[in-house]
Amino acid sequence: MFIGELSRRTGVSTRSLRYYEQQGLLRPQRRASGYREFDESDVATVRRVRILLAAGLNTDLIREVLPCMADEGAILAPTCEEMAQDLKDERERLGRSIEQLQVAHAMLGSIIHAGEPVTVQAGCDG
Repeated sequence: MFIGELSRRTGVSTRSLRYYEQQGLLRPQRRASGYREFDESDVATVRRVRILLAAGLNTDLIREVLPCMADEGAILAPTCEEMAQDLKDERERLGRSIEQLQVAHAMLGSIIHAGEPVTVQAGCDG
């Protein structure tokens, strides 16, 4: 199938599919005319890539773990022990990022509240 058909079947833009190819996540065959030709397995590959992107992985890590991912219904499962550890490491990194964002969120809230004018409620003896 050509890139337009893969895009239609996966719901992923042709631009994104070209990017996935650039990143080594897809490896279509090339016709003599230069057109990309994808096969049926590329539909599943795009689905896996989308799941891994949604899980917060970058394309470099996806390129490493993609060969070791198996479909387990609506989710993926690692099939190589070393890849499972890479995923655990990435989850820890994401956890640290979440904690840093929560601290930043709280600090920004404090700054916003510090800059708000103090309002006096009616009926209060100040």
